[in-house]
Amino acid sequence: MKISALILVIFLGGLNACNKSSAPAASSRSTSPKSADAVELKLQEYAGGGSATDCGRLDVHASQDQSKTASDCALQASQGKHPFYVAYDMPGMTVGVAGNSDGKLFTVQAQGSPSPSVTAGACPSQLRVASSGRVTCFAPGDMGGMGGSHAAGAVPPGMANPHGSSVKPPSN
Repeated sequence: MKISALILVIFLGGLNACNKSSAPAASSRSTSPKSADAVELKLQEYAGGGSATDCGRLDVHASQDQSKTASDCALQASQGKHPFYVAYDMPGMTVGVAGNSDGKLFTVQAQGSPSPSVTAGACPSQLRVASSGRVTCFAPGDMGGMGGSHAAGAVPPGMANPHGSSVKPPSN
């Protein structure tokens, strides 16, 4: 009986090892195990599909180590122009960032439930790590939902900035 339990553990461990990607991925998935939702599907679409690195989907209770791992994954992939995506679940809102092999960045946001309203578009700024520890492509101090263009520093219409609304740019 002990031998068959040991064989089962070894077998399951081997199956788990087969699921690991050789791409730089984060081991920071910190949400309930659920199938891909509209946000994740849109992020995958923007990233270019199957070869994209899943840097994780973290919830608001993710540890600093998990957030850093996900951020490092996204930044590294973006710098190398390797497709990636990362998402964050917060109370009432899910946000994510994706990058494709051309180095273009996109943001996706969903608010409300049970059928959330999803907005998506090109990133208005460069990829950075916000003071929250989350990856974002909104410039510090951007306020969401005010409309405007996609120019650097502007937030796409209908998009909120959950990462840096309390961060003010340095005054000169």
